[in-house]
Amino acid sequence: MTNATFRLVQLGVLVAVIAVLACASSVDHDGSYGGFKLFSVRQADEAAVKHLRELQLSNDELDFWKLDRIAGSEAHVLVPPSEVQPFVADLLKNRIQFRELISDYGRIKNENPRYSSSRRWSNKSPILTKYLRHQEINDLLESYAKRYPSFVSLKEIGRSYEGRSIKSITIRSPVVAASRNASRPIVLLDAGIHAREWAAPATAMYVISELVENAAKHRDLLDGLTWIVVPVVNPDGYEYSHTGKRLWRKTRRPTGLSCFGIDGNRNFDFHWSEIGSSDSPCSDTFHGEHSFSEPETQAIRNELLRLKGSCKFYLTLHSYGEYLLYPWGWTSKLPEGWETIDEVARAGADAIHDATGTSYRVGSSTNVLYAAAGGSDDYAFAVAEVPIAITMELPGGGNAGFNPPVSQIEEIVKESFVGIRAMALDVARKYA
Repeated sequence: MTNATFRLVQLGVLVAVIAVLACASSVDHDGSYGGFKLFSVRQADEAAVKHLRELQLSNDELDFWKLDRIAGSEAHVLVPPSEVQPFVADLLKNRIQFRELISDYGRIKNENPRYSSSRRWSNKSPILTKYLRHQEINDLLESYAKRYPSFVSLKEIGRSYEGRSIKSITIRSPVVAASRNASRPIVLLDAGIHAREWAAPATAMYVISELVENAAKHRDLLDGLTWIVVPVVNPDGYEYSHTGKRLWRKTRRPTGLSCFGIDGNRNFDFHWSEIGSSDSPCSDTFHGEHSFSEPETQAIRNELLRLKGSCKFYLTLHSYGEYLLYPWGWTSKLPEGWETIDEVARAGADAIHDATGTSYRVGSSTNVLYAAAGGSDDYAFAVAEVPIAITMELPGGGNAGFNPPVSQIEEIVKESFVGIRAMALDVARKYA
């Protein structure tokens, strides 16, 4: 698209926006998003990068789905009806190019099959055919533990605010499992700390299924490593994103007269609340009244501290953006030992690119995205002393962002597993 065409699109969007503002409705109590618009905004230069970051920090009504600090990239922003006109006017005033991706997000249909404990699956694994609900995930974990007791075990590491069980599954090599005291570097993988990022638990479940059901195929991953996977850290929010508001991000503990939840990935006690989070209980990035205010983040903290000294690789799955990020999230400075983490992350990025052509950006969280203190990867690295701590931002669903259609699950999880496998093998070699 030429710049002239892009400007025409801008003007056309502005005219259309003004025409529909009077009848557009905001997000309502049943969780629909009528009148919400998704925009792609071109960050042509550093001035545009800086301006969008300022907008993100100053206006909690704007939901930035994707935003990095790399000039030349595009940001994705979901804008409620009440903010569309001022948002568009601001972009035009600052000569920032944009285009409308989705004119009415409320019309996007959720094609995920309804929950059913008696659902008959196709010949494919259920992991590839739908976004499993929390109970379905726990049922499948229990099934693995019962079917493969010689090398798979399951435990509850905590309960959510609403009382849901947060489970971890431990997978050892079938060959060495008999020697329970055998020392193997541990990989701790978690997902679903942000409720709306459905691709993350789906990927975690695919990793589990590959390691358990295809153990012989992955002897190299299992003989040198012990895997502990927590597929849904935030089950309350995850369920609410299915039954209430699809784009719900936080936990679900009441935090005010009309507000709920905190951002779990701003709640960890390392430079907590210093930068990149909000003091407002209604904000999507509310860091909580104090660090580890949530039972969900306490569960991950306790696992990390329990594994201190033996866990060599902490990988937390998020979506979306196709990034491999590492500490620090609170400063642009790089930690001692960052080169080793960078090597592991690039092993994953290279493997994915070689397999599918997808390009992941690699770097520290602050330098690739933006500063955001209180993240789980910073805590794992600094406090739990895990030498390799990485956040993997998985692919999104094209214009649908956090809502990849069910038809894309298989592609996303299999591609992601290629990178996870490559990173884990590199860790095994480094800490054998």
